[in-house]
Amino acid sequence: MSLNDVLDRIDTDLDAATQRLMDLLRIQSISTDPAYKEDCDKAADWLVADLRSIGIDAEKRVTPGHPMVVGHVGPQDDSLPHVLFYGHYDVQPVDPLDLWNTPPFEPQLEETARGTVIRGRGASDDKGQLMTFVEACRAWQAVNGSLPCRITFFFEGEEESGSPSLVPFMEQHAAELKADLALICDTSMVSRGVPSISSQLRGMLKDEFTLIGPRIDLHSGHYGGPGLNPLRELSRIVASFYDEDSGKVAVDGFYEGVHEVPEEQLRQWEGCGFEERDYLSNAGYTQAHGEKDRTVLEQQWARPTLEVNGLWGGYNGAGSKTVIPSEAHCKITCRLVGDMDPDALRLKIRKHVEDRLKPDTQVKWDNDLEGSRASVMNISRPEFEAARGALSDEWNREAVFCGMGGSIPIAGFFKSILGMDAMLIGFANEDDAIHSPNEKYDLESFHKGIRSWARVLDALTKK
Repeated sequence: MSLNDVLDRIDTDLDAATQRLMDLLRIQSISTDPAYKEDCDKAADWLVADLRSIGIDAEKRVTPGHPMVVGHVGPQDDSLPHVLFYGHYDVQPVDPLDLWNTPPFEPQLEETARGTVIRGRGASDDKGQLMTFVEACRAWQAVNGSLPCRITFFFEGEEESGSPSLVPFMEQHAAELKADLALICDTSMVSRGVPSISSQLRGMLKDEFTLIGPRIDLHSGHYGGPGLNPLRELSRIVASFYDEDSGKVAVDGFYEGVHEVPEEQLRQWEGCGFEERDYLSNAGYTQAHGEKDRTVLEQQWARPTLEVNGLWGGYNGAGSKTVIPSEAHCKITCRLVGDMDPDALRLKIRKHVEDRLKPDTQVKWDNDLEGSRASVMNISRPEFEAARGALSDEWNREAVFCGMGGSIPIAGFFKSILGMDAMLIGFANEDDAIHSPNEKYDLESFHKGIRSWARVLDALTKK
C-alpha cells in the first residue's frame, strides 16, 4: 500500500477521528486540582483502551501523582528507526468559567470566520495535538496492517502542574523509553498555514516570595503614615525589576549566558511568514512592550524575560476594609535562553529583592520551585530535513525552522536523561487561546496534522 492510501483513509475517517477527540475532551483531566484525580485516571484509561484498539501494547503506569501511559508497537528491526512520541493528556483549569461562551468540557464544532474549530478545554493543548499522531498511526495500521517503524508512545498526566513525577519515571524506565528520536506535538505554527519545526525552546525559572511587615493587619487610620505597608513595598520592588527606557530587565547579571542570534538565522526568521501585527492584535495589543531594540520574534524566541504572574495581599472581598496588610505576595517566572543557569539566576533575583528591603520588612521565599535550562535542537540530523520536506508537501508551503517562546522541559529531559534529540512539530495557531477561556483547535489543524504525521513517518522510514 502507498502513502496516498493512508492519506485517503485519513480523509475518509476524519468525522470518526473528530468524534474520538470529542470523547477525550469531555474528560475533565485537570491535573493541578486534586478534585479531578479520578478524571485524570479516566483519561489515562481512555488512552490505553484507544491505543490497544489499534494493536498497540499499552499500559497505564502508576506514579506518585497522575499516571503515565506507555505503549509499544512495530517491528524489532534495527534497520528501521525507533521513535518515541510524547504528549500530555492533562489540561489547565478553566477559570474564569464565566468568560467561556460554551461549557469547557462539552466540546463542539463551531463555524468561525476562519473556518471550523473544535471548541473546548484541551482541544489545542494538548489532546487535539496528541491525537493527530494517534490517528495517523490508526490510519497507517488500517491500511497496511502494521506501522512503518518501531514506535513508543509516552503520554504524561502532569505537564500542566509542573511534571513532578516525570523525571523519576524517566530515570526509572530509561532503558524502556530510549529511542532514536523523540517526537513532540505540543507546539504551534509560526503563522497560520506555515508548517513549523521548533529548533529552540526557552527555559523556565519560577519563584515566589512574601514580604512581611507588621505582625498583624493594622487599622489604616491608626497606622496610616508611620506604618510600613508591604503592598506598597512590593510595588516598589517589582517596579525596580525593569528599566523603562530600554525595556530590559534591571536585575544585575540577568543577561549572563544570553547569546546574540546569528545574522543568517535572523534573516530566516524574517521570511518565515510571521505577521507581527496579527500576533499583537490577537492579544489586544497595538504595539510591542519589550526590549526596545529587538524585533517581536527576537523577544519571543531568543530573549529572556522576567514576568510578574501574580500580586496579592490585604483585603480582596466586596466593599472596603481599611487595613494595612501584614503580608504581600508575588509570583514571578523567567523565560531563559542560551546558557542561562536557572539556579544562578534565582540567586541574583533574590539578591535584587533583599538589597531593596526597608527596615521592618522581611522576605520569605518559596524553596520548592525548580527551573529548567533552554533547549536547542540538533537540526543538522537528516531526520529534521526529511520531516521538513514531508510537512512542506502536505501544506503546500515550505516548512520553517523556528524558535519558541514557551518552555517544554521534556525536550531537555529527553536529552539529559535518555540521551536522545527531540523534534517538535505542532499545528496549533496563535489564536487558539490555550490556558484561556474558549480554547479551540482548528479542524484544519487536526485534519492536516494527522496527514502531516503520516507523511513524516513515511519520510523518516525512507531517509
